[in-house]
Amino acid sequence: MRRHLPALLSFNGGYVDTAGFVALHGLFTAHVTGNFVTLGATFVFGTAGAVAKLLALPVFCLAVMLAGAMSYRLSDTGAPALRMMLGAQALVLALGAVLAIRLDPLTDGDDWTSVATGLTLVAAMAIQNALHRLHLSDAPPSTLMTGTVTQFMLQLADRIKEVHPSASAGPSPLVRMAESFASFAAGCGVAAGAFRVAGPWCFAVPPMLIAVAVVLAGKQRG
Repeated sequence: MRRHLPALLSFNGGYVDTAGFVALHGLFTAHVTGNFVTLGATFVFGTAGAVAKLLALPVFCLAVMLAGAMSYRLSDTGAPALRMMLGAQALVLALGAVLAIRLDPLTDGDDWTSVATGLTLVAAMAIQNALHRLHLSDAPPSTLMTGTVTQFMLQLADRIKEVHPSASAGPSPLVRMAESFASFAAGCGVAAGAFRVAGPWCFAVPPMLIAVAVVLAGKQRG
């Protein structure tokens, strides 16, 4: 696997989650369980977006299941499963971008335009979660950073405590987790700026990012 692929996916995870949140009335498209929190806030404050937040988890689960079935079938036939799953994600992200741009302005979070756009992006990020778990399991998660930061700090504490590190203890796990977190944070910042400058056109970036990921994945099977 190309070394920079996990970092690119982390950047995309932060980008899509932030862009979706600011454009789609507080909808998390990658960190879908976070929608339970924003759903509660929606009920308390009477804001829009409850429909998409209610549907996000079942849509996410269904998309992960289908992506997993696709991966197993591709692997059984000897096809480059990771590369093809990334291609599928790029297509779904492109559909989400088309919806966001064509249906703009998405002023009502409960209108079908916002719901359709949001759930399409949720499905795209479900594919990323599935392919990461199935084909990049040795890399830090690319859509949720809490666990990565916790593990990073625990390993850092171990390094500080250990006076004589073992020969097998190299810097790579810490570096990879730091790269993942930094990439995710950068994606969040870039998405916020892109939405402010370009509005719904900011959603044109993720399909291009995943197209680059397809190239990075190369012809390696897995």
